[in-house]
Amino acid sequence: MNRDMSYSKFSLDITICIVIILGFLGCTKVTEPITTNLSEITGTENTQTSIKSEVYHRPIILPTIADVVRTVEPGVVSISVDILSRGIFYDFTDEGSGTGMIVRPDGYIVTNYHVIQDARDIEVGLSNGSHYSAEIIGLDLLSDLAVIKIGADELPTVVFTEADDIRTGDWVATIGNALGLKGGPTVTLGIISGLGRTIRTERGDLYDMIQTDAAINKGNSGGPLIDMDGKVIGINTAVYGGAQGVGFAVSSGVAKPIINSLIKKGKVIRPLIGLSGMTNTTELSDRFDLGTSEGILITQVAPEKPAYNAGLKAGDIITSLDDQETDDMAEFLSVLWSYTVGETVKVDYISDREPQSTIVTLVERPSP
Repeated sequence: MNRDMSYSKFSLDITICIVIILGFLGCTKVTEPITTNLSEITGTENTQTSIKSEVYHRPIILPTIADVVRTVEPGVVSISVDILSRGIFYDFTDEGSGTGMIVRPDGYIVTNYHVIQDARDIEVGLSNGSHYSAEIIGLDLLSDLAVIKIGADELPTVVFTEADDIRTGDWVATIGNALGLKGGPTVTLGIISGLGRTIRTERGDLYDMIQTDAAINKGNSGGPLIDMDGKVIGINTAVYGGAQGVGFAVSSGVAKPIINSLIKKGKVIRPLIGLSGMTNTTELSDRFDLGTSEGILITQVAPEKPAYNAGLKAGDIITSLDDQETDDMAEFLSVLWSYTVGETVKVDYISDREPQSTIVTLVERPSP
């Protein structure tokens, strides 16, 4: 009797355990991801919808850009400079570092103007470990770009993108001589955070810049900002000191014609219209009762220059050049610098709230 009761109690205990175990198994079920018909949620029919919420675990596979870096790296160089600084009583030499990119197999290299500014000696280190002295071929202060040359041939080069469809959110990487660290270039990964930025530097405003959160450190200046195909979309140039992850690169579309001009002529020949201006805004329009918040507000006109000779004056608002709208200074300069010296341009503008039009003949801009 006691034996039978013990057996029954044992069976009951097993049954309870099985139920509890099955209950726990049901709670930990992992199913396929939910696919929901949008009309079931937002449709106009008055139907009750039951949406099952279940946990889905999907493995995260992080990409590697090692192959992309390996493709670009041979065309990236380190730059070391000795800069002669003048003191009150003595002259002394400072050292600096930066990055460059080989743009032609016969030794032409692009970097930033500020990397080699006032350099007494320039040394270039290649990816194969060899070093060369470099000479300056051309400088362009307005874009902060420069071209130097070393005495070598059959060098690997970087490839600039031909596409103009880069987008905010695209993945990018930087390669450069960050902090002058030994052992090869530093690679960082990020995204395009913004396009068409205008930034103010001690050397002047830079227009149509690419903003990225890929880390750009001291020594990265002049190096490539590349896409995931290994194409150069920009030249790393500046960082915003008051924030984290805010760096800027000169876009390849701006850089390529400047590089070609520096190689061929040693300088960039730009047309001059002879005025200073700023992007018009709602705030400016309200403050000065301009009647429009569009276009370029002229702040100063140089005497005896093309704009002055064409009748433009401070306070006028330029709305287009040859029917191409100029909504901000970046667009204005991009359109203006697409012309050659001696060409005429039709300028549409607003003066005293009245639409006007005039013809301007462009002259050569003096080198800074």
